[in-house]
Amino acid sequence: MHEQDHPLTLRPTLGPAEYPALVAIWRSAVLATHDFLAGSDFERIEQNLAAAYFPAVTLLVAERGGVPLGFAGVADGGLEMLFVSAAARGSGIGTALLAEAVSRHSVTRVDVNEQNAGAHRFYLSHGFTQIGRSELDGDGRPYPLVHLALRT
Repeated sequence: MHEQDHPLTLRPTLGPAEYPALVAIWRSAVLATHDFLAGSDFERIEQNLAAAYFPAVTLLVAERGGVPLGFAGVADGGLEMLFVSAAARGSGIGTALLAEAVSRHSVTRVDVNEQNAGAHRFYLSHGFTQIGRSELDGDGRPYPLVHLALRT
């Protein structure tokens, strides 16, 4: 049985023991989509994922056949992160995670890197609309953010 033959399962994270697998998903996703990110910023973010970013959110994991393929992090009605393994992109995992975040975790807003046009299009196609823009990211770095909210 191939991995894609298994149904997609969404579940809460298993906790810190699973963080290395989630970091690996983040790495593959970011290398495939964030070509604008400086190497030093990539390393800084990667080092902070398990230590600071993952514990600050409620993590949802998408898996097939027991293999994690994507994850989302939510906090206070915001989608703080959503990453899908590069090998599994375009297979509905991001859509399933977003739907779960909206329906079960009351997500109504997300910030997306302006330079990540694919992610911007993804959220617009799923009912979000642009409500603002920031020149700097949450860490004060020169990666403009587009602020999106779910149309009501």
